[in-house]
Amino acid sequence: MKAPSFTRDEVLRSMPGPTQELVDRVSRVAQKAGARIFLVGGPVRDLLIGRAIRDVDLLVEASTGAAVAARAIAERAAPEEARVVTYGRFGTLRIEAGETRLDLAAMRSESYSRPGALPTVSDGDLSQDLLRRDFTVNALAISLEPGGPEERSSVIDQVGGLEDLEAQRLRIMHPRSFHDDPTRVLRAARLGGRLGFSLARPTRAALRDALRDGVFGAVSGDRLRREIEKCFGDAALGLDPPAALRRLSEWHVLTALEPGLELPRGSVTALRRLGRVLAVPAWRGPRHRDWVAGLSIWLAPLPPALRRRALARFNVRGETAKRILGFSRLRDSMLRQLGRARGRGAVDAALFGVAEEDLLALYAVTDTALRRRIERWAAEDRLRRVPLTGNELVALGLEGPAIGRILSRVRAAFLDGEVANREEATALAEELVRRGRRRAGGGPGGKKKKAAKRAKRT
Repeated sequence: MKAPSFTRDEVLRSMPGPTQELVDRVSRVAQKAGARIFLVGGPVRDLLIGRAIRDVDLLVEASTGAAVAARAIAERAAPEEARVVTYGRFGTLRIEAGETRLDLAAMRSESYSRPGALPTVSDGDLSQDLLRRDFTVNALAISLEPGGPEERSSVIDQVGGLEDLEAQRLRIMHPRSFHDDPTRVLRAARLGGRLGFSLARPTRAALRDALRDGVFGAVSGDRLRREIEKCFGDAALGLDPPAALRRLSEWHVLTALEPGLELPRGSVTALRRLGRVLAVPAWRGPRHRDWVAGLSIWLAPLPPALRRRALARFNVRGETAKRILGFSRLRDSMLRQLGRARGRGAVDAALFGVAEEDLLALYAVTDTALRRRIERWAAEDRLRRVPLTGNELVALGLEGPAIGRILSRVRAAFLDGEVANREEATALAEELVRRGRRRAGGGPGGKKKKAAKRAKRT
């Protein structure tokens, strides 16, 4: 297959505007420093199949000291408000400018001291850097060296990645690739789900060999969890979480991670719905941990002992583990409350204080009518402020838990449209205070009067 070629401007135009500008700055700074810049990996793959480029990976080629050159280029090219983050062990850098992220690295080679270990990285050339990658479709590169507007650069393919891209298949670089890094299996599931690619026949055989040899036993829970997290975090990129998990199930990987672990049929629809929700920016907050919602839904139908073992294998502990383990009880309780709720105030009382991850999971597992209630509350009601404060209730003589109870009643009335402003809210609060005092016996001396009456009767 003949390698396609692109002008530098064609490559840049495939990137978001702010990323274009940053990549252009980096390549021009590199040229002045006598270095060359290559776009490499996933961005080249996405360019070739017409997908939008989001994450940009660049390689620096320099005659001497490529790692030092990469650092100098990043610092000179980064805008004033940006920051440069260094990941020393792997020789990589990241330029962060607002929402724009750009990864920059010296060309490297790597080796593995044992199966499942993190790689040992050393200096290398372009060929060595491409050969260390996970799949052939990610071992593609193209030069971004500034030149004339019509000057074209061909895609560099040393391992048959273009042919695999055309055939829509994922092929590892060598038969022991999954032994070197078993997490590549999880990346294959995610990438295959995102692109609709299948495993090449030799890659399927290599996977069976790796599973037979128990390669996941050497992989830490943290590394596995980070890959599972991406199954849900990648929903913003169009990934359907069950697509990746279904592949892992079909490949017998889930049970290799933890005996008995599976993808219950009852979880698939809810996980697909969660993926669609996570792709909507309005539902994605900075405090959301999408994977917590995902694990809650995925594991809920499984036996409690298996859920605990799975969370321990993924090194999920503490309050997060308790939340995931307790989701099935929360789900049943909340769905009963929401089903009985009459009015927006009652829905607010049920959902107020529910953690963001639990709210996402609840939305994904419930029926259409209750989803509408949750969506309306999340988009409108939880953001509304009651025209009355706790300080104003203190001024009415309230203290302790009574303040919270009165505020909750006033908030429910406000959301239900029974009070519309501060004056009406204050009037309702005063009436509730009077009722409370009458029930307590008419004020501060009420308890003493009741006690005296009881003593007189006896």
